[in-house]
Amino acid sequence: MEHIRLLLAIVLTIMVFVLWEVLFVPTQAPEPPAEPARTEKSGQTDTTDTREPTPGDAGQSGAGTEGKAVSAEAGEAEHVPAKSFKTITVENDLYRAEISERGAAITRFVLSEYNAEAGANAPPQELVPAANKTGTALVRPSAPRFPDLSNAVYTTDFDRKRLRVRGAPESISFYLQADNGLVIEKQYVFHPDSYRVTLNVSLINQTGATIGSGLLVDMTNPPPDGGRFVFAGPFAYIDQDLEEIDVGDIEDQSVYAGKIKWAGLTDRYFMTALVPADQADTEIRLHENQAENLVRVTYVQPGDSLAPGQRQAHAFELFMGPKRMSDLKAFGHDLDEAINFGFFDIIAKPCLWLMNRVHDNVFANYGVAIILVTLLFKIIFWPLGSKSYRSMAEMKKLQPLMAEIRQKYKDDKKKMNEEVMRLYKTYKVNPMSGCLPMVVQIPVFIAFYRMLYEAIELRHAPFMLWINDLSAPDRLFRFDVTIPFMTPPYGIPVLTVIMGATMFLQQKLSPPPGDPSQAKFMMMMPLIFTVIFINFPSGLVLYWLTNNVLSIAQQYYITRKTV
Repeated sequence: MEHIRLLLAIVLTIMVFVLWEVLFVPTQAPEPPAEPARTEKSGQTDTTDTREPTPGDAGQSGAGTEGKAVSAEAGEAEHVPAKSFKTITVENDLYRAEISERGAAITRFVLSEYNAEAGANAPPQELVPAANKTGTALVRPSAPRFPDLSNAVYTTDFDRKRLRVRGAPESISFYLQADNGLVIEKQYVFHPDSYRVTLNVSLINQTGATIGSGLLVDMTNPPPDGGRFVFAGPFAYIDQDLEEIDVGDIEDQSVYAGKIKWAGLTDRYFMTALVPADQADTEIRLHENQAENLVRVTYVQPGDSLAPGQRQAHAFELFMGPKRMSDLKAFGHDLDEAINFGFFDIIAKPCLWLMNRVHDNVFANYGVAIILVTLLFKIIFWPLGSKSYRSMAEMKKLQPLMAEIRQKYKDDKKKMNEEVMRLYKTYKVNPMSGCLPMVVQIPVFIAFYRMLYEAIELRHAPFMLWINDLSAPDRLFRFDVTIPFMTPPYGIPVLTVIMGATMFLQQKLSPPPGDPSQAKFMMMMPLIFTVIFINFPSGLVLYWLTNNVLSIAQQYYITRKTV
């Protein structure tokens, strides 16, 4: 048993060390690229196009018609007149969006109920920031014969600068007629009290020849930041499987094909996704523009041949909001599959559901919810824990006899092991039963960590006293002095220190290994864990502390009964 306990302790220690190294050792963040230089020429502004070259780039985008037209120069992204387009602001209770006539793109998207940082005075969370000079939800024909019209200047019949969405959906339509006769109509439908935005796009063939009606839809944004442990970047639901693509891997593979249900960009807590109304076997294309610090996910919408005078309509839904399970399930289209807790997802998602039920129906504090869920786990595993602690108590009573055997057969390891096993058999003690709780706790620990680290419910969620963010490390007071092994902000990790003390008490209650070197190592475990946990989210530390306290109480109770 002693060797098994030591092995499990070493494995768990290494696992936590690796997690700590991966998660909390800071790396040199790349400096944001300088804003591209703007060149003025004949009163025009030169803006850099973030797309990859297409065969139609050499073409021009637009001869004008009254009310629904743009000039040829306005259709080209690099020759947009400085005052040729306006911006419309749309608001509901959940967000504020800005839509530009250039590309009829969403150029800003700011969430009303989420802040970028903890604190009442923190700025709101931006899903499409001002740094995104291109905007998102851009469309362009997929046929090679057409130039790239994604940055052409549309016109709109909406004559106001602001739209407040209350009670019923509201729509804004934009129009573009290219010089070759192709007409694009682009309509946004905004829904009250929802992160859903409907996008309707129609292609009208006035070219005089049959054309393809396929469409490319671009979701563009700066590369998301999710931390080392949580995926951030382009993702898609392809053939009933979640595909997550690291930005650094785009150069190796930039096209993903299959039946695509949705695609977009995600970070630790928020996401933008495009959902086509008609799912089909198609592809997405990825592109990273390092100069502009932008990543683009292009959905390829298939289309049939379009005869002169015909119209082809394409419908999409946009989700731009938090990765909250209830919101994603309500949206449908399997968008809740965007929440992925990794290998232990099957454990983490029920934990998240249970924690939310406790919070919503029992006590509206996520710290208390974590404590109550941990208590429930302890009750579920009570029989297993009781058997383990009973075995530990029996082992503790055998320590004097085992010490005599080791002393007597110290020069004959084989004979010593045989006598120890005979002693176990005589007193009907199973050395393996004392290790089961640790084995069971490892996957639960990892699942809880992933859930607590990614669940947006815990983002900036207060517990009590100095713990005002369960997704961040606990710090009492703040220091300007650097503390070894601690990531900023620097302060006293009170909850973590108490957790380490409970681990030390647990070690005292457990039977010590017979080998003195093993005993010393085991006594170092609480210190090792304390150092590592100082950078873990306070919600996870609270879970581990609660579990330790409940385990100590159960072990003390079982030991008293056994003795």
